[in-house]
Amino acid sequence: MQVREAMSSEVLVVGPEHTLRQAARMMSARGVGSAVVIDPDSEGVGIMTERDVLNAIGAGLDCDVERTGAHLTWDVVYAGPEWTVEEAASAMARGGFRHLVVLDGREVAGVISVRDIMRVWAGSRMAEAS
Repeated sequence: MQVREAMSSEVLVVGPEHTLRQAARMMSARGVGSAVVIDPDSEGVGIMTERDVLNAIGAGLDCDVERTGAHLTWDVVYAGPEWTVEEAASAMARGGFRHLVVLDGREVAGVISVRDIMRVWAGSRMAEAS
């Protein structure tokens, strides 16, 4: 199975000037563990995860003051929509992260998460058992 078949194509996008609380509220409302951060003044795409928010709060930072741009990963590993789910899982395992931004050319096509991979894996196991 390819990443394009397993990824979430409805991506939460926030800007680098959103506060951590704003990003956390949007992630919570959408039931997602990450947000893609696009800075119009920068090249590339970043990602903010629930772990980034947790680390900031754990460090005693004010989530109403801190901006997403200071707490995200710009050095993102991107997946292609034609990657296999196994390739995505391998990249996640090597990098120690749970989300991959999926780029189709230079455009964000989606995000694939460990949850997406587990859903696909469980579905294929259930289909094999039937």
